Amino acid sequence: MLKRIAVVPGDGIGKEVIPNALEVVRASGADVAFTEFDWGAERYLVDGTTIPPDGFAMLARDFDAIFVGALGDPRVATNIHAKEILLGMRFKMDLYANVRPVRLLDASLCPLKNTTPDDVNFTVIRENTEGVYMDMGGVFKQGTPEELATQEDINTRKGVERIIRFAFDYARANRRKKVLMSDKSNVMTYAGGLWQRVFKHVAKDYADIQTQHMYVDALCLQMVREPRSLDVIVTNNMFGDIVTDLAAALQGGLGMAASGNIHPGRTSMFEPVHGSAPPMAGKNMANPMGSILTAAMMLAHLGLNAEAQKIESAVLEAVREKKTTSDVGGTMGTRECAAWIAERVAR
Repeated sequence: MLKRIAVVPGDGIGKEVIPNALEVVRASGADVAFTEFDWGAERYLVDGTTIPPDGFAMLARDFDAIFVGALGDPRVATNIHAKEILLGMRFKMDLYANVRPVRLLDASLCPLKNTTPDDVNFTVIRENTEGVYMDMGGVFKQGTPEELATQEDINTRKGVERIIRFAFDYARANRRKKVLMSDKSNVMTYAGGLWQRVFKHVAKDYADIQTQHMYVDALCLQMVREPRSLDVIVTNNMFGDIVTDLAAALQGGLGMAASGNIHPGRTSMFEPVHGSAPPMAGKNMANPMGSILTAAMMLAHLGLNAEAQKIESAVLEAVREKKTTSDVGGTMGTRECAAWIAERVAR
């Protein structure tokens, strides 16, 4: 059955890597149809549009998934367009689970010595709609010696429970054995206390899954010291944002990292982890693999598992044969790397 995918290439290198990833998807033979939207800095600078008034409702109604490139442009000083488009999708479409697979494809990509692909293969589940990202707080007596700033960390029972339950369901569906919850409950006692109570409560429904807890600083140490011990990690919005960048370094950098923003049963959004990188834009040097792997993740989410597997296998082959961009040891440009992968996928 045809799957309808909305595409927002975004800004900077997003406008290069996303179209190349689409070519790889087409080469896989996946039964999909793409509709592109010009939401981004260029559109905003012309007419002030970030996203149309009915944009989120239209995406949820008319599409099975959304494929989004990086957003951010120095010509828009506030990056208001990026906030309203990207965070708008997450919050207004209630895409509460940010899923980031962390998989090392080849030992040469990992900065840790004596580390193999078997050592780095885990997933971070990040709460995506609460926490400090709700932008609640304020400033009092700004510009004076008595200036005071507050930033509120919002955690609801509903939000915490559903992301923890999502992590356990993910572990069970993907034959993972452990779920580790990470917080800073020794300092953030109220929010951390909620996470602790809910984690223990939900775990009772998943007796087949081992549970573990680590403070987020200890988790960062463990990710570098013994990544092999990790399986599924669930944490809040801010900590998830931080640890996933560290995790990306273990698999070759942000150019290799994929992610999905998911609400089970609803239209979900998929985006590569890297930024728009304006200095690299238009130079045919950005790594397209993060976008390509994100596209594969999207296809798998839509039930197109055979096509997703073909894409992932081709990316693995490209890494092993050094048919990559310079950031991961190759000499190819963006287009050439993606074309090589597309040719392998089409075989």
